[in-house]
Amino acid sequence: IGSSIGPYTRAERVTAPSASVSASTSDGLLKQVGLVSRTAHTCPTCHPSGSQVGSIVTTASAGSIGSELCRQCARHGAKRIALLEIDELALLTVEAELRRDFPGIDCLPVLGDAGDPAVIAHALAVAEPEAVFHAAAYKQVPLLQRQLREAVRNNVLATDVVARASRDAGVGTFVLISTDKAVDPVNVLGATKRFAEMLCQSLVDPRSTRFVTVRFGNVLDSAGSVVPLFREQIRRGGPVTVTDPEVTRYFMTIPEACQLILQAAAIGAQQAVYTLDMGEPVSIRMLAEQMIRLAGKQPGKDIAIEYTGLRPGEKLHESLFHAEERYSATVHPKILQALPRGVSADRIEPALQALRESVVGYDLERLESSLRAAVPEFNPLDNVDDERESTTIVPFPARRARQQ
Repeated sequence: IGSSIGPYTRAERVTAPSASVSASTSDGLLKQVGLVSRTAHTCPTCHPSGSQVGSIVTTASAGSIGSELCRQCARHGAKRIALLEIDELALLTVEAELRRDFPGIDCLPVLGDAGDPAVIAHALAVAEPEAVFHAAAYKQVPLLQRQLREAVRNNVLATDVVARASRDAGVGTFVLISTDKAVDPVNVLGATKRFAEMLCQSLVDPRSTRFVTVRFGNVLDSAGSVVPLFREQIRRGGPVTVTDPEVTRYFMTIPEACQLILQAAAIGAQQAVYTLDMGEPVSIRMLAEQMIRLAGKQPGKDIAIEYTGLRPGEKLHESLFHAEERYSATVHPKILQALPRGVSADRIEPALQALRESVVGYDLERLESSLRAAVPEFNPLDNVDDERESTTIVPFPARRARQQ
């Protein structure tokens, strides 16, 4: 669970090394590695104010993104927040934190699986939300390569349950938290999140719920991310493990990502896929070296860096944009809107039914074939050499051009 962080501001620069790299230095670490040269932008026409969103439901409410969304909505004036979470201890913790920091908020804890129709129906009934933020998902690429059934159940079928329930309940806005790995999916995570995007797109009705998808890359210091791993490896004296000397990833702080999610949700399109400006991709090798230095050690001398090789489903470089999607500026300088690729609603339901039946029967062979059929652009990586030859990077559209 992320620590309680105030409104999006830049942390103080790290001025002295310490025995370990603490979680509180995340933003300072970003600056040290050259990840952050951006400043926060507030959109004058799309404030996510409490007057617009008095009540929300957030799935995975105790996760890194879900808990920060709850905090920021509370700061912006939300009066009622339903916390849907499957981890009982995490739910207790985030509820206590919100009650302590925002005593005027009506916190409604709901313990359960977002993919359970009765659970999400109950959360929607007690909260009567104007907006639903669906952050619940499995995200660990190498693990999901070996857990196809659970990836489909949680990332696809649960999303379908929450999205349809939100539409049926007349929720004003449904926000799907997606990933850069859905752009050109080569792994199970990317394919399942891409199909989640597609099924949300198929539910759009101009007279009903707005369906908004927000894509972004890695968030720094989130649970399961590389920074806590490196921090623990450095604390133990090494080695620090990096998959490949050339691997890069996009990074953003948790508060900034959540601020932009709320801004994207407030922009107002009936259906939209938004991509956040993640800045420039960062070398993971350089990140590891800088974390070692911040701990007062020398890379390769005091702490070794060990290259372990790309794991199943991993790419050297991620893409934020698809070559066939057209992007346009929005009123927010750090949010671009993609023209969604065409989706046939008539094909979505049969694909969902095939996946449902395969999940019930734990039929992995049928699950794999059904997922490939449902997501035509899913091109699984067979080996690292294929990844090196096939990597295509579509750069972020020129910032200068977007300002004209």
